[in-house]
Amino acid sequence: MGTSTTENGLGKKSVAIRRPLLATAAVFFPLPLWAALPTPVAPSTAPGAGDWIGLIQGYIKDGGLVLGLAIAVLGFLWIAYLGFAKFNEARQGKAEWAEVGVLGIVGAIVLIFASYLLTEAAGVI
Repeated sequence: MGTSTTENGLGKKSVAIRRPLLATAAVFFPLPLWAALPTPVAPSTAPGAGDWIGLIQGYIKDGGLVLGLAIAVLGFLWIAYLGFAKFNEARQGKAEWAEVGVLGIVGAIVLIFASYLLTEAAGVI
């Protein structure tokens, strides 16, 4: 049925000795590989060398811009979903085609206004 550790040649002492050795090897052997890692990308504000506060502020600003972009994408997807739903209702006769047109016009205005606000907010941040 099952095999014990003594049948495989691994006793409790052997396992107790191998764990620290493997941990030590895992720490020391990859050190030359760390030198090949790419350098992190600086934020868009490009603070001076050693300016940690400016670096953190730059990363927060870039994060805010990405969050604003995500909000704009969600708004676009929401308007698109509503447009498809209203189009489907109009095809089934549950809504009028004028409602589809009004939703398209109002949705476009909302997206343009949201894009304007996000652009202004990016300049303020």
